[in-house]
Amino acid sequence: MITALVQFKVKDGTTQEEVFANMNKAAPKFDGMPGLLRKNFIFDGDRGVGGGVYTWESLEAAQKVYADGGPWKTAIQTMYGVDPEITIFETPVVVDNEHN
Repeated sequence: MITALVQFKVKDGTTQEEVFANMNKAAPKFDGMPGLLRKNFIFDGDRGVGGGVYTWESLEAAQKVYADGGPWKTAIQTMYGVDPEITIFETPVVVDNEHN
């Protein structure tokens, strides 16, 4: 299993409401995405940083989505004018208190 931490700088002047509206609009696009187990949208208004924490079945599944020129990366570049910073982690153990 793989966890990806994705972060990107939000354009100056973008409000929290705008960021949240963009995230809510994007969320359905991840529903049923092959290899994606979970996605948490994240936002730090003090630093102007948005992003997501993704849990993937495999590195290959993650790499397909994060490919240069692909629709996922292009959408972030178009919406926020920046390339996302992507950090990949091996995820050997998960504790899920919500689902035991």
